[in-house]
Amino acid sequence: MAARIYQEAKNPMQSGRGRAGRWVLEFDAADKQRHDPVTGWIGSADTQKQVRLTFPTLDAATAYAEREGITFEVRRVADRVLKLQAYADNFR
Repeated sequence: MAARIYQEAKNPMQSGRGRAGRWVLEFDAADKQRHDPVTGWIGSADTQKQVRLTFPTLDAATAYAEREGITFEVRRVADRVLKLQAYADNFR
């Protein structure tokens, strides 16, 4: 069982950063998806990819994965770079 741990981004539809910063553990797909010829839907028998666990810190997420014997990969996001400028800079 393989999983990835990443930090949740802020909601792009809102200006607040309410749930941003939580760490998420998602399992990778172990089974290939297949096409159902009768309904036209795509699916698989793998239910692990439906599981999405959230943790307050990276340490808590990695401790859980190590305790349960899950191989994991931590994906870090780049730090936000703020470009600070004054309103008067628009008129130079």
